[in-house]
Amino acid sequence: MTSEITFFISVFTALFSIINPVSGVMAFISMTSNMKEEDKNYVAQRSAVIGCIIAIIFTISGNYIMEFFGITVDSLRVAGGILLFLVAMDMLFARTSRESITSEELSDAVHRENISIFPMAMPMLTGPGAITTIILYLTKGIEDYSLNLRTVILIEVGAILLIFIITFLIFRYSDYFRKVVGMTGMLVMTRLMGLFLGAIAVGFIADGIWNIYTFKLAG
Repeated sequence: MTSEITFFISVFTALFSIINPVSGVMAFISMTSNMKEEDKNYVAQRSAVIGCIIAIIFTISGNYIMEFFGITVDSLRVAGGILLFLVAMDMLFARTSRESITSEELSDAVHRENISIFPMAMPMLTGPGAITTIILYLTKGIEDYSLNLRTVILIEVGAILLIFIITFLIFRYSDYFRKVVGMTGMLVMTRLMGLFLGAIAVGFIADGIWNIYTFKLAG
């Protein structure tokens, strides 16, 4: 049970940092500023639900996707770690993440009638970084925590559900959240999550490079 709890905390921390609803709420407030309250609530709910469904789909099918494309875990660790590190740098310097959405897309989204799917659900919430993290943690749970695949998937799905419930509540009460936390508070929280994500990314890169090196050496 200790391994399951530890893994849940680990995957929750990593996914919450990369999904980053605290940073997403600033974009949500900007893009829904001209909407009625009921329309804002609809967008908040739909964004969270669709983002959650996409994340769960990749949790269940992640291993099959890697097998289909012939991607090794260590290659994904290095490439994914670099991607996550770049996202972490954007978060540390409070920039709009280039991994999730560009400034041009963000500007264009303001004029869209329905923003719940694009850009909110994907790529802002469940973007390439989140998908990469989900797939990497499938292997991490098996190798580092000695859990079977079914248990790892169930734990990841539980963490994803909790994260998107929190995301919905933050979006649903975005105006109140902004008043309580403030812009400075949101920036501080985003930087802290960027620091955590950067450390996780370095771990992925180091493990991937070391495993590739030892494999080549053995061969």
